[in-house]
Amino acid sequence: MAATDEENIRVELRAEREQLAEAVDELRGALGRLAGIAAKLRSKRALGAGGALALGFLKAGGVGTTARLLKRRGRRSDTKAAAGRFGRLRRR
Repeated sequence: MAATDEENIRVELRAEREQLAEAVDELRGALGRLAGIAAKLRSKRALGAGGALALGFLKAGGVGTTARLLKRRGRRSDTKAAAGRFGRLRRR
């Protein structure tokens, strides 16, 4: 009976080792594919940064908002503080 148990344990260990070896091979293959993808992304980093900049510009309001901001800064105003259409004027 002890010999049978030992033999069963050895057979199970062999099977587990084979499964583990297959899993390791599969992980190595996946790691190689991921490394290839990372290299492709690294080569297109500048393109991604430019796209992110353009999307941020559009999300912030684009050309119209930028033009309004620049025009507003160019004007001289006597308004000390403003909230909506109400403003407090600075008198001399």
